Amino acid sequence: MSTIQNNIDVIAKQGILPLYFATDETISVEVLRALYRAGIRAVEYTNRGAEALSNFKKMVTVRNAELPEMVLGIGTIKNLEQAKAFKEACADFFISPGFVPEVAEFLKSKEVLYAPGCMTPTEIISAENAGIKLVKLFPGNILGTEFLSSIKDVFPSLTFMTTGGVEPTHLSIESWFSAGASAVGLGSKLISKKRMEEQDYDVIENETKKMLEIVQTIRR
Repeated sequence: MSTIQNNIDVIAKQGILPLYFATDETISVEVLRALYRAGIRAVEYTNRGAEALSNFKKMVTVRNAELPEMVLGIGTIKNLEQAKAFKEACADFFISPGFVPEVAEFLKSKEVLYAPGCMTPTEIISAENAGIKLVKLFPGNILGTEFLSSIKDVFPSLTFMTTGGVEPTHLSIESWFSAGASAVGLGSKLISKKRMEEQDYDVIENETKKMLEIVQTIRR
């Protein structure tokens, strides 16, 4: 099995993809450890600050030493320069808020998973034609579950994940799964700035466990 398909499978099996960014390196690492303890095996760290690259490199070091099976991705990739920098830093997968063709081409040549954000059928078609296998519907709160259920049959070979506006509740997650999503991205509703600032790693771990339990309950 290709690494691309393997990483899609890890994300889809997990059902949720936690995503976060912290300027502080220690907090970034401790959140990663908390998520791992909760049972998470794929995480999206977002490229949203000057510290993102150096923090990510530290997280990769910790992952390699302590967190077997953890697939570590980078989000908010908007250009080729960023993609190259994080590829060098050993990111396992890449996510964008939009579809960036040159990033898609570069990562495809490296056989690395790229999940672009798409908002229209035209963007999804462009992504699919560029060899994309996993599409992030973004922003989910604007598109809504009906959008996904309306277009899902047109793209039978694609895996869909939605990010933005997903609530950490049984109802919200189930509605997206019912519409055809294989996973949902959970950011500030799960890993809030407040929880990070107060270093509430136990809370993050416990809330994440609850989300994984919700996924299991829905899939039963």
